[in-house]
Amino acid sequence: MPAKIEETTTDGHATVTLTSASGELEATYAPGTGMVCCSLRRRGEEMLGQRGGLAAYAEKGSTFGIPLLYPWANRLAAMSYSFEGTDVTLDAASSPLHFDAAGLPMHGVLAASPYWELTDTGADDNSAQLQARLDFSAHSELAAAFPFRHMLEMGVALDDETLTVTTTVIPTGDGRVPVAFGYHPYLALPGGSRSGVEIELPVVRHALLGADGLPTGETEAASGAKAPLAERSFDDLFDELSDPKQFRLAGPGSEISVEFDRGYNFAQVYAPADQPFICFEPMTSPTNSLVSGDRLATVAPGEQFQASFSIRAQSRGAGMIAR
Repeated sequence: MPAKIEETTTDGHATVTLTSASGELEATYAPGTGMVCCSLRRRGEEMLGQRGGLAAYAEKGSTFGIPLLYPWANRLAAMSYSFEGTDVTLDAASSPLHFDAAGLPMHGVLAASPYWELTDTGADDNSAQLQARLDFSAHSELAAAFPFRHMLEMGVALDDETLTVTTTVIPTGDGRVPVAFGYHPYLALPGGSRSGVEIELPVVRHALLGADGLPTGETEAASGAKAPLAERSFDDLFDELSDPKQFRLAGPGSEISVEFDRGYNFAQVYAPADQPFICFEPMTSPTNSLVSGDRLATVAPGEQFQASFSIRAQSRGAGMIAR
């Protein structure tokens, strides 16, 4: 049986569901609501933290599933930044900004954006795929916050083992485009609790954060060897990772891994102690890099910046993907 892709509806919003050839994996995306992955199911079991679901994301940008954080991930230290002679002042009256509890601009301007267009869908004996595009610079409220002309593309592929998400930034003007985006995968804890759950982080260095969640400039060595999640909580930035960049979450009977395939050299790990999820967030640049310039990635006209990550599920202890 070949893989398939079909139009569906989630919380009253149009969605697209990709199903692998064996039916092992299903992923649902909402193109008209930020191209968020609102569900990823293995053998019918939800693998993503749902929080308020697609309805809350559409209404107020409350993150869940696998949202894209664009054009910056996490928070900025100020309402203004500069890049190669262009000074930008953020204004909530002009752009769809979101803020953290301290009033810092958070997670960019594309939450639940209606501007994504599906450009291609397909399925074959191996996988289901979709392609989407957003002409960022064509929308004044987006360009007001990030006035660097470019096209944004997202490619999704789903097979029996893996969901792979590839994001491409294509300059369409004469200037370079800063690249500071990320994703925020909410991974549901196996079994819905921390009991018997272990994590493994491919981290080498921990970037220390202040009370405001911003990097202080100080770092310390880090080890992410496999250990129980137990009562540990995280809201941590790691600015040096080891290879392969594969984060693991293992619980009773199953294991989920997130691998940063290319383009992502930084990670935020987020796991509130009282919530049934953990987030391994791939980032192209450190938190606040649009303001600080710290290791800010860029892409020049005539070139493309491409980054991808993969989520894979398997039966714990099996040593291979269960089929």
